[in-house]
Amino acid sequence: SSGAGGNDGISDLRKAFRGAGRLMAADNGPRVAVLAVDGWDMHSQEGQVTGMLHDMLAELDLALNHLKTELGAVWTNTVAICATEFGRTVKTNGDSGTDHGIGTTSMLLGGAVKQGFVGDWPGLADAQLEDGDLRVTVDLRSVFKGVLRDHIGVPSDVMETTVFPDSAV
Repeated sequence: SSGAGGNDGISDLRKAFRGAGRLMAADNGPRVAVLAVDGWDMHSQEGQVTGMLHDMLAELDLALNHLKTELGAVWTNTVAICATEFGRTVKTNGDSGTDHGIGTTSMLLGGAVKQGFVGDWPGLADAQLEDGDLRVTVDLRSVFKGVLRDHIGVPSDVMETTVFPDSAV
């Protein structure tokens, strides 16, 4: 949650990212942290320069910076994944917002991530959309599987039978 967080001016979201960074930077700290960020289901007044979506993205940016700062030197060996389980529609609705859609994006960041864009851009032209939504080009499970395999060393057979059953491609 991105609530006010008290009198210190630091939101609860930033406090959570700071805490995760501190824990993971500790010599005996965990190797994995999962943080849920609620409040993205916006159906009205999302805005581009101002509005709910702008404010949420700005707060997420600050929180991720807090994570990086708290991780310190550990950041160079870190992979952070920002992902959502559902997308938003391409076109706005009557309330200057969007509704639930299919395609979405995910972001990987951290010192252990090579820079660049990965995936096939499906395009936003009407003929390129799938029932009015951004066409899915990457199975989100494959993103998680790649990080688990390449960064943490989880064997592929374990991921496809235990972590993400029935996800073999």
